[in-house]
Amino acid sequence: MRKKKRRQTFEHVEVIDAGAKGKSVAKAPDGRVIFLSNAIPGDVVDIQTTKKRKAYFEGTATHFHKLSEKRTKAVCEHFGVCGGCKWQHMDYEHQLYYKQKEVENNLKRIGGVALPKTKPILGSKEKYFYRNKMEFSFSDSRWLSLEELQSDTIFTDKNALGFHIPGMWDKILDIKKCHLQADPSNAIRLWVKEFSEENGFLFFNPRQQKGLLRTLMIRTTSIGEIMIVVQFYDDDKTKRELLLKNLSDRFPEITSLQYVVNQKANDTIYNQDVICFSGRDHIFEEMEGLQFKINAKSFYQTNSAQAYELYKITRDFANLTGKELVYDLYTGTGTIAQFVSKNAKKVVGIESVPEAIMDAKANAKHNKIDNVEFFVGDMKTVFDDDFIASHGQPDVIITDPPRDGMHKLVVEQLLKVAPKEIVYVSCNSATQGRDLAFLDEKYEVIKVQPVDMFPQTHHVENIVLLRKRA
Repeated sequence: MRKKKRRQTFEHVEVIDAGAKGKSVAKAPDGRVIFLSNAIPGDVVDIQTTKKRKAYFEGTATHFHKLSEKRTKAVCEHFGVCGGCKWQHMDYEHQLYYKQKEVENNLKRIGGVALPKTKPILGSKEKYFYRNKMEFSFSDSRWLSLEELQSDTIFTDKNALGFHIPGMWDKILDIKKCHLQADPSNAIRLWVKEFSEENGFLFFNPRQQKGLLRTLMIRTTSIGEIMIVVQFYDDDKTKRELLLKNLSDRFPEITSLQYVVNQKANDTIYNQDVICFSGRDHIFEEMEGLQFKINAKSFYQTNSAQAYELYKITRDFANLTGKELVYDLYTGTGTIAQFVSKNAKKVVGIESVPEAIMDAKANAKHNKIDNVEFFVGDMKTVFDDDFIASHGQPDVIITDPPRDGMHKLVVEQLLKVAPKEIVYVSCNSATQGRDLAFLDEKYEVIKVQPVDMFPQTHHVENIVLLRKRA
């Protein structure tokens, strides 16, 4: 029989740094790193370990001897349980400091390339209520807090409409107020829950795969448009129409009210039919006079105001004069491509998701932009010698890959095509650093600009300008 490993306790340990994924860092007496999820740099704590590995521990702070001067009071009643805003208890100026530090460390440690001085991170003007998209899950067996479990109370209010508890696919925390999306987001969510309970609608049970209500998506734009998508499990037309009709009447400002009937094991809607109940099947976002059509399945940067800042920096780094042929790799719905198009001779966008390219083409037509072209295909196969021969040698390439970074074949093709400049936008500086190491063969890093898109979280974007060596 395997011996159960005992947890260890360390006392009066100072938390010295912030690490990846929102965790903080301390050191055990033997020098090993301890990753903590409930402390910040400057705290002095007692720690109980939860995991032991060869090079590090994971643990929880069980007692605080001293609170860090970097701390602030979390504004959300759900902080510490929800997991969505891991740094809400840290002053924003310190959040920015550790985000910039993470970018610099990843580029130096993983990239190992010569770097200029990093430009100061661009913080977000809005610290809260900045997200334009939120997705909430229904559950008939909500997450009970430790206090609730230890009490003698028998709880009958088991329904929840909120977020998954981190690491638990079937546990939903009922959200009273979320500080990430502006009104009327909270009002709509709370009304939907109240109306559904008053009418006896069954909330979803993921283990038993039963119930009427599955998820609620709320999308908003800076020009006041609102999209609601309700995902149902049971295909009950009477109950469905009762909810949607009353929702539409209660919130007439809703621009697009849609629904999905999804009886799959998972709740992704990308292979499901989205049906428009009332209003349009899309909403519009605006940026510098350009309009971008967003449907239920569209990707759009989640912080609209800060996306504008991100795109402006990207355009400035590209330093276009109107004579350049620009390639926009991983173009998505073509927002960056269209945003820089007025400064370029022509922009060619490539993306693997067919629906995104359909949106990109529709948006370009709507915006009367005639110097952009969009192509669909797997980047590592479509971006080849034949593509270059057909569409021309690019002067500048903008690349904005997913978190995994660029495929090795894409990096090899970049080196082969060898444009004068590459602007690399990244949501993961670790994989960006890896890619910079490969590109170092022909390119030097000229500028580095971190951008904070997600206050109260550890996530950070980074933009790098690379120039071909002489």
